[in-house]
Amino acid sequence: MSRSLNKVTLIGNLGNDPEVRSTTGGNRVATFSLATSRSWNNQAGDKQEKTEWHRCVVWNTKGSQLADIVEKYVKKGDKLYVEGRIEYRQWQDKEGQTRYSTEINVRELIMLGGRSGSGDYDSDGSAGGSRSRAAATGGRAKGASTGGGGGTGEDFEDFPGALEDEDDDLPF
Repeated sequence: MSRSLNKVTLIGNLGNDPEVRSTTGGNRVATFSLATSRSWNNQAGDKQEKTEWHRCVVWNTKGSQLADIVEKYVKKGDKLYVEGRIEYRQWQDKEGQTRYSTEINVRELIMLGGRSGSGDYDSDGSAGGSRSRAAATGGRAKGASTGGGGGTGEDFEDFPGALEDEDDDLPF
């Protein structure tokens, strides 16, 4: 049996706010464009830059509310890590022309911005990791915790300076 892999990993910025809609079957889907850029110097030493735009599609699935999370937390300009698979589609438009599209079907995303409440989410709607993030399950955001707080949303009032100290021994 031969094996294959269809996996895409992108880090980029949103070009616009996500568009969220419902299908006729009641399922929710979010779409957004993610920009990735690269830069280099040409032979003359001039700086060159190229931006690629990727159409990303995020579905709510049985047990996952990832499209709802995108609708609630992701905005234009946000930096995202996106993981999923690439899909090619073709269809006939109203004039009978064959149209083609390339999409990234997102299974996991991580909000990379520096705002509090950023987090990583996968297709089961759960959050992971140990840094400050908003956890979401079932499409509902829970309180943010900062590493080791047990996810209870504590304010760490007993240790007001502990979270401001940048000189720590944490390995991450």
